[in-house]
Amino acid sequence: MAWRYLRARRAEGFISLITAFSLTGIALGVAALIVVTSVMNGVKGEMLRHFIGWSGHINLYAEGGAVDNYDALTARIMTVPGVTSAVPAVEGEVMASANGHAQGAQATALRYDDLTHREHITDKIVSGSLEAFKNGDGVIVGARLAENLGVHVGDSVTLISPEGRQTLAGMVPRLKAYPVVATFRLGMNAYDAGMILMPFSEAQIYFKLADGGKDRASSIEINVSKPDDARAIAEQLRKQLGDGYRIYDWQESNKSVFEALTIQRNVMFIILTLIILVAAFNIISSLIMLVKEKGRAIAILRTMGATRGSVTRIFFACGAMIGIAGTGIGVVVGLVLAVNVDNIRAWIEKVSGGRILAEQLYFLSTLPAEIDPAQVLMVIVMSLGLSFLATLYPARRAASLDPAEALRYE
Repeated sequence: MAWRYLRARRAEGFISLITAFSLTGIALGVAALIVVTSVMNGVKGEMLRHFIGWSGHINLYAEGGAVDNYDALTARIMTVPGVTSAVPAVEGEVMASANGHAQGAQATALRYDDLTHREHITDKIVSGSLEAFKNGDGVIVGARLAENLGVHVGDSVTLISPEGRQTLAGMVPRLKAYPVVATFRLGMNAYDAGMILMPFSEAQIYFKLADGGKDRASSIEINVSKPDDARAIAEQLRKQLGDGYRIYDWQESNKSVFEALTIQRNVMFIILTLIILVAAFNIISSLIMLVKEKGRAIAILRTMGATRGSVTRIFFACGAMIGIAGTGIGVVVGLVLAVNVDNIRAWIEKVSGGRILAEQLYFLSTLPAEIDPAQVLMVIVMSLGLSFLATLYPARRAASLDPAEALRYE
């Protein structure tokens, strides 16, 4: 009966048009919610993997500047439950120069054995190899940075440090040329366009961490078995190591970035939910018009013995069918778009000739998506809930129709 009422007839064409708009609105809202939440999850996950993968879950710095006796310190850190690795690192700001071009960059150094365990880096080498790096003969440069400087594997890049040496002529910046032995591309512009990997011992000399025969590092990068436990383990390290160290977990170091992503996702969720809410109001209006159009039929049903509950169920089913159909279509379309969102982006860029995701403006050069089944289920429940609520008033109004009043002028 509900299906017969929803089918279009010439006299009810306008009602069916509103019904179609309601179904389309629900489908578009559900699809947009799934795509947006999936993309936001993908961006957050990709950034989390790169941020954590590059510098570890926890970073330890010495209050005085450089970390002395780092081997003994890493041994103490490894005794803390949950810690899987602790490696020394050397880092500093430099100006990279080549072929008349110059660009600021972050120089980072790890020991070769420690670097080989960073698969997110070693698997992203796009040219050259790590063999020369093992011998301390050169540097590894981000692919975008290499393009900006116009260098390839085998060319040289000059690193200039703002911390120079004092001479009679004044402060002279420290500079040295290194051959490029490899380039990497992580997919994040912040790293691809601004990171240089140096051999550990060479970086110690360059950044004056080996002066006076000392063997020092800039920091200790610590990884834990469960990233979510990083904050608790960092607190343990503060208690165990005592004063003299500054310890930051990944949540604390990147707090502003991930808070911004969370706020953006929540705002987008609320905005797109309004699409479904508008569609729900369309369901109300279309069902009210349908009740008015079917007043005579409702009166006949009531005189034949149909109860108020039966009439209520008929019109509730009408609205529920719109909600279920719209939600189902939206889920299918949303999942298909979410799975292929980066291919769609690439196709649009190819057709339009422009760039949707400019690497210079955004962290990522690709558009990742991670579908969370719990979030998809939440979208489905919300959409169906709003659709079912929208049917209550028209269904109750249909059930309260007086048969005698409806048939008085028939």
